[in-house]
Amino acid sequence: MSDEHPPHGTDEAPRTDEAPRTDEPQRVVGPNDEHLPTGLDPYTAYDDFNLPSYVGSTTFQKLPLLTDVDVLAALRPDVAIIGAPLDDAVSNRPGARFGPRAIRAATYHSGSLNSLQLDIQPFEWLVAVDAGDAPIVPSDIDRAHAVIRRKVLEVASSGAIPIVLGGDHSITFPSASAVAQAVAPRRLGVVHFDAHADTANNTWGNLRSHGTPMRRLIESGAVAGRNFVQVGLRGYWPPPETLDWMRSSGLRWHLMTEIEERGAEAVVADAIAQALDGPDVVYLSIDIDVVDPGMAPGTGTPEPGGLLARELLRAIRQIVAQVEIAGMDVVEVAPAYDVSDLTAALAHRCVMEAISALAARRRDRGEPPRSARPSRASGISGPGGG
Repeated sequence: MSDEHPPHGTDEAPRTDEAPRTDEPQRVVGPNDEHLPTGLDPYTAYDDFNLPSYVGSTTFQKLPLLTDVDVLAALRPDVAIIGAPLDDAVSNRPGARFGPRAIRAATYHSGSLNSLQLDIQPFEWLVAVDAGDAPIVPSDIDRAHAVIRRKVLEVASSGAIPIVLGGDHSITFPSASAVAQAVAPRRLGVVHFDAHADTANNTWGNLRSHGTPMRRLIESGAVAGRNFVQVGLRGYWPPPETLDWMRSSGLRWHLMTEIEERGAEAVVADAIAQALDGPDVVYLSIDIDVVDPGMAPGTGTPEPGGLLARELLRAIRQIVAQVEIAGMDVVEVAPAYDVSDLTAALAHRCVMEAISALAARRRDRGEPPRSARPSRASGISGPGGG
């Protein structure tokens, strides 16, 4: 284990003869909500990672903030959170630009978490960081997509799995394109949970709207049509000509009516089998409007009759456990339409279920925790950002 940046859980001091490896001080395990400080200065007794979620750092789960591309390449984290605060491409209610901050803040947990669903402490098994936001400015979709693609490519090229917080669904075009570039020549597939297919040729003349990203991915060659699987489609869009294009392009999809008739468990099992049929690795895209708006009202195009929250969370755990994930996004959280923050909390939980399933996958394959295996770059290792 490196003596440069010990993981939380050790009391080793960092070396002072080399530049720090993250943008903020390394956290260490200290007193927390069940292990109170004894004999310590109350001002410094708790480190930021173990303070309540509403105090201190505003990164995802208070993970180390790491925005420097060279440091990222040296550390090679397992997972990196990215914000993509863009909603200029929406066709209905705006507000998803505020999604990344809302999702990061939507937790009452802090410290090293324990997944009851998977019986694992994910940050004890994985090196995870928050890579910050893509530098988006308003009213320029082309520029926004370019900087999102660059940000995601930097993360994916480091070997980390980028988990992108949207933002509207147009961000999937640059994000998944970047992942496809990073994993080439391996073939990328997409498993897409959504009420809407997002395969329009254009939306009111806009080729880069939130209704077009899946079509752009296919037409650009980043992802083959037959390597797309969609789950949860419902409502009154797309029109027949768009469905005809989807069929001719080889897309496979599961309507919400199929889930009603067969059950979510059977449909997700089929989606996993289809995801394993062709692609080498998979990009998981979650539009929060796949969930019934009674449980996730904070979104721009709510569509009644969707999945239960627990069905989506279970599906994420199952997919990540069985399919090699190369990237992920959670999009269309517009917090202003949900006064109770339940939508952002569900999006946050989608990310945590994926991270926990990645950790459980490592455990179940007999691999050691990151802190116990050789470092991959510059002698750096350790959970939570090393």
